[in-house]
Amino acid sequence: MEYLQTAPVACAIFAITIITSLLAFSNNNLYGRMMLHPYTVSRGKDIHTIITSGLIHRDWMHLFFNMLSFYFFAFGLEPLLGHVQFAILYTISLILSDMPTVLKHKDHYSYYSLGASGAVSAVIFSAILYNPLAQMMILPIPIPIPAVIFGVLYLVYCHYASKYSRDQINHDAHFYGALSGLMITIIFHHEILPDFWQQITMAVSNLGH
Repeated sequence: MEYLQTAPVACAIFAITIITSLLAFSNNNLYGRMMLHPYTVSRGKDIHTIITSGLIHRDWMHLFFNMLSFYFFAFGLEPLLGHVQFAILYTISLILSDMPTVLKHKDHYSYYSLGASGAVSAVIFSAILYNPLAQMMILPIPIPIPAVIFGVLYLVYCHYASKYSRDQINHDAHFYGALSGLMITIIFHHEILPDFWQQITMAVSNLGH
């Protein structure tokens, strides 16, 4: 109940995404209508799928990891960012994270994309700006690392995987979603940058003592 008061937008996104994903799992027609098809979108049709594709997932595991990440970061971020700002960040990041995919695969008729990964990456990186020293885990590394280091490694990996990986994961959406989250957060709260750098420099300074 507390989250309904402090993070109503995150609660709504969380619930809607789970419900629509579960409905799509058992309804191939709905699944097909909501997936992003860059070939079609680039030709001015089914533009709505840029949004709806972020409300469905490939399978249970895909849904679980996206919503788990969303849960850990979104409900704490919304009170810091603001309700309206959080809604804008999530929606715009979802769109911006898909646009490079539309351009990259506009001539690939068999390519489809789906999932909330781009918008979830935006939420994670917005949260990193507020708390760059939070401890985060990267599997299989057995020890937690500062969020800011996680962020750098995440961007490097996504950029590399986008070029060389053949795992059918849309790494472009992760990469550009993360950048969108940083950009939009800074636009809304430009004072966050001095606070971010102060936290980093203080941590580095303390290491020297």
